[in-house]
Amino acid sequence: MKRRNFLLGAAALGAGAAWWARPGAEGAPYDDYFRALNQELKRNGNWRPSLVIDLDRLDHNIAQVVKSVRAPKHYRVVEKSLPSAKLLDYIMRKAGTKRLMSFHQPFANDDALLFPDADILIGKPLPVRSAGLFYQNLKGSFDPSRQMQWLLDTPERLQQYLELAQGLGTKLRINIEIDVGLHRGGVDSDQTLAQMLKLIEAHPQQLEFAGFMGYDPHVTALPRLAGTREELFGKVMQTYQQRVDLLRSQFPKLWREDLTLNTAGSPTYRLHEQESLSNDISVGTAMLKPTHYDIDTLAEHVPAAFIATPVLKAEGPLRLPGLDGLSRMMNGWDPNLRETFFIYGGNWMAEYESPRGLRRNELYGHSSNQENVTASIDTGLKVDDHVFLRPVQVEGVLLEFGDLIALRGGRIVDRWPVLSQAAG
Repeated sequence: MKRRNFLLGAAALGAGAAWWARPGAEGAPYDDYFRALNQELKRNGNWRPSLVIDLDRLDHNIAQVVKSVRAPKHYRVVEKSLPSAKLLDYIMRKAGTKRLMSFHQPFANDDALLFPDADILIGKPLPVRSAGLFYQNLKGSFDPSRQMQWLLDTPERLQQYLELAQGLGTKLRINIEIDVGLHRGGVDSDQTLAQMLKLIEAHPQQLEFAGFMGYDPHVTALPRLAGTREELFGKVMQTYQQRVDLLRSQFPKLWREDLTLNTAGSPTYRLHEQESLSNDISVGTAMLKPTHYDIDTLAEHVPAAFIATPVLKAEGPLRLPGLDGLSRMMNGWDPNLRETFFIYGGNWMAEYESPRGLRRNELYGHSSNQENVTASIDTGLKVDDHVFLRPVQVEGVLLEFGDLIALRGGRIVDRWPVLSQAAG
């Protein structure tokens, strides 16, 4: 074969292989669920970016948690993942619990005012001045000396809280964070724990021991190299048991049957069904199931929260500024660039859900004002239709849209304000 013919043949084969490697069209129209939701939002929506909570789907997720967390264990609602008073109230009533876990001082003040009969466990060690602000802004009948547990992790922070209690002339209930393998702080030795328990025992007028908290999300997140899930969970419970044993053997006066022995979280709550040590199980994000929680332990949960935002502009095939020729080549190559939409808002911590096949245009760049989205012609999307996204996580995303839209049977039934960012 002559060299020229060989090169032409090789080029033809390369072009043919490249043609077969072209991306396929990934778009598809709304399914029935999102088609109906799009029409409802067109009739009764906000016509701006909104966060929709599907109460029917939420009910399903609540039922999964209630089925798993049974007496003598108690369900504690993680408020940071569900930062709306009406949303929290809805879940607490459905689940039959008055227990909350709060991570933010202004939210804790909201909780105390809105849920005066709640039992609140602070979910992370707050600076002592944050605790001082809580008392400064406290309103209503909530009694922290009976209903609030402050989570503490070091002897030094405990000493600060002791001084706060002395200054306020009140008693603080102290829950000690223990490191059960996550290594994100918390007591990690018997010596440190004993030091803290001694300080509590020595000041019964200012400090009351309320229990332990051991958070264990690493059990489902670590690769197999770190150990099997069963091995990791076994180590968690072994560590937790050691801390309880130290308390009961060396500080029997601090032991009570009604201590809060808190653990779990959305990824791991199902793993605690068989163990009998803990009695307080925290779950929050699993109620709404964002994409980060598409994991096997939550396979029975369903997504219940969606961002909905209108399409502002439909501009046809992709056109990059100053690169018209390249844009035409790209459109010919990739059918998923043959429709371009600009949506109301954007740049959220979320993934496109419906219509199927929407892509954030990374070449055009991010925008929190008018995000550029591309798709194939198969989506059927038009101006004033809604694009739907699933949050990656919910604790921050839910605060970005104002009132949450509550949906029941495909119809908007209420609008729920989110918690305030500042107490007072």
